[in-house]
Order: sequence, then C-alpha cells, then structure tokens
Amino acid sequence: MKIHTLITDSDELAQLCDRLAKSDFVTVDTEFMRENTYWPELCLVQIANTEEAAAIDPLAPGIDLTPLYDLLTLNHDVLKVFHAGGQDVEIIFNATGRTPAPIFDTQIAMMAVSQSEQIGYSNLVESWLGLTIDKGARFTDWSRRPLTERQIEYAIGDVTHLSKIFPKILKRLIKTERGSWLDQEMEKLANPEHYRNDPTQAWRRIKAAGRNPLMLGRLRAIAEWRELEAQSKNIPRGRIARDETLADLASHPPKQQADLAKVRGLSQGWRDNDIGKRLMATIAKAQPLSDDELPPRQPRGAPLGKEGALVADLLKLLLKIRAREIDVAARLLTRSDELEMLAAGVRKNLPILEGWRYEVFGKDALELVEGRLAFAVEKGRLKMTRVSDDSQLFAGENASLADDTEA
Repeated sequence: MKIHTLITDSDELAQLCDRLAKSDFVTVDTEFMRENTYWPELCLVQIANTEEAAAIDPLAPGIDLTPLYDLLTLNHDVLKVFHAGGQDVEIIFNATGRTPAPIFDTQIAMMAVSQSEQIGYSNLVESWLGLTIDKGARFTDWSRRPLTERQIEYAIGDVTHLSKIFPKILKRLIKTERGSWLDQEMEKLANPEHYRNDPTQAWRRIKAAGRNPLMLGRLRAIAEWRELEAQSKNIPRGRIARDETLADLASHPPKQQADLAKVRGLSQGWRDNDIGKRLMATIAKAQPLSDDELPPRQPRGAPLGKEGALVADLLKLLLKIRAREIDVAARLLTRSDELEMLAAGVRKNLPILEGWRYEVFGKDALELVEGRLAFAVEKGRLKMTRVSDDSQLFAGENASLADDTEA
C-alpha cells in the first residue's frame, strides 16, 4: 500500500480525492480537540482504500478541503467506513451541513457478528488482524505543529488496518445474512438531524424531575441561553454552568442577581457580573411550556409492579441466552426499558415486535410473557422449552410459588 505521510497542499489533496473516488470504499478517521472549545477543532483527517492511504492536515495554511468533503458527502458511489464514527460524522456535518453517505460503522457491525457491544478499535484490530496497537500517541495534542512521524504513523494506521478489516466483516455479514439487521443503525448514524444543534431543544438533554410547565419553560430558556453563550465564546457549555445547576435554577429561580452567588455551581462573581445579568434577564422572560411542548407522561420504560419486575428479569435472562446462542450483541436486539414495557403489557410501537427483531427474539419474548415458553435445564445448560396449550402447570405452579413466597 502506498502511504502519503502528510498532505498540506490543495492540489495534492484534489488529486488524491480524484483517485479515491474510483474506489468501492474508503476508510476514514479524524483526530480532533474539543476539551477547551464548544466546536470540536478538526486537526487531522486520515483516509485510505486498499491501495493507498494518507493523512490530511486541515490546519495547513490555505488548504482547500472541498474535494475531501465532496468525496465524503456527495459521492454516493463510494462507501465510507468508520469505526465508532459518531464524532467523526459530527465534525463533517459541522463543516458542511451534510453527513457522509453511504456509511458503514465497523463498531456497529460487530454487534451483528459477535456479542461485542462497543468494541474498541485496538481490540478490533487485535481480534481480526492479530496486531497490537501502539497507544502511546492516542492522547497527544493533535493541534500542535509540526506533527511527529510517530503521530502521523499512528494516525494513518487507523485507516490502513480498517481497510483490511472491513472486507472481512462484510464477508461475515454476507455469510450470516445479517447485513439487513444493520440498516436502521446505519441510517441513524447518517441522519443529519442527529447532529443538528438546535439551542431551543437543548433543555431536553437535561434531567429534570416533574412536568411543571413553568419550571420546564425556565429550563428551556436558560438551556438555550447557555448554548448561545458557549457558542459565542467557543467554550464547552459546562464552562458556563453544569446541567445540574441549570436544573436547580429552573426549579428554584433566584429573585435577584445577588442570589446567584448562593446557587451551587456558580461563583460569587455572578452576583454582579454581566453574564449574571443576562441570565437573570433570561429567567425573567421565560414562558411556560404549552401542553403540546410538555414531555409525554409515559416515563422511560413502563411502571412495573412486583410481578412485572420479575417478568422483566426473566426477559433479560432470555435475552442473554438468545444473544449467546446466535452470537450477537444483546443491545442490537433490544434495550432493558423495552423489555420492561413488554413485561408491563405494552404491545404497540416496540421495535422488538417488528421485522427481524421479532423473528430472532421478540416472538419468543412475547411467548414467555404470555406463558407459552419456559426455562429448563438440560445437561447443566439453561435452555428454553415450549409449554403445551393444554398445560396449566406453568401458570399454576408459579402462582402457588408466588403465594408461598408471600406467606
């Protein structure tokens, strides 16, 4: 494979992208810094196909990244392969307003061919190629120039290894006929709405108890205010105020600016500085949420009684058994809150009861809840067994067992 150490010239980049545009796929990775900024700062882009690989310096004076962004987001003939690519996609979206397409994420794909829920890149390389990654440059300052040869070699290795691993994973997916299982997950990763930053919706990410319209209206207002303050200064939102501080302000709004000094998480300076004045003005102008804007009454998951909780535990056990049997990550099949809703009697709008998830797991989960499936031990291994329609033992014996337990 031909390796281009570091591309800093616009013409050289354009020529590289012209060549890569003829590939079936390219592997992509980025290095960035975001510890001290609101917007992640793109410091390096690595890209490869099966024949060549390169590191691209976005910080090089005068470099035009348009050919790269067009290849990633407008050329739909080339598949873009990432590993755990959420933050990489976010950076590309921030720069272009578009997301890479079509897209494939090897971390997500591993969930369909193994029980790995969030396999790290180093473990991925070791399991597929038998290589150990040098992690020494992992936490380097990628914004500092010049980059060392070790940094560049480490960075390019991320895409050269991935270009060898992706065809192997694809072959496994084809053999197991599980490629379609990943369609929905890949669509989520490529959905621009997932990365669109709407300050008016920032409050939804903050945990706040209750559905009081006035309190939530204040939370919406000050969460939006914090986003705009952080964006204007290009600093992390947590540097303005933490989530729990915003929730406290929304629940117990200060009557005057001097009271801000008493709020946990705010310094004494807030009692008379300009940012404190802007916060107080925001709180004063906050409007209650309308009925349509309030979060749904249905909490995450479903309310479970004592028996429902036991059923949910049985469903989670069934999930572990099935994931082990078919060698798939349990999280790809379903989530705990969905199992709890099924145990509580919910039957509509559950992914577990639709499509391939129903065929692979949901059908058995429903039969377990409705008493047509039971656990058994055979030769020391836990397995599932069908309960005949005319048998009442499953329901009757469990009912009497529950009565004895209560007694």
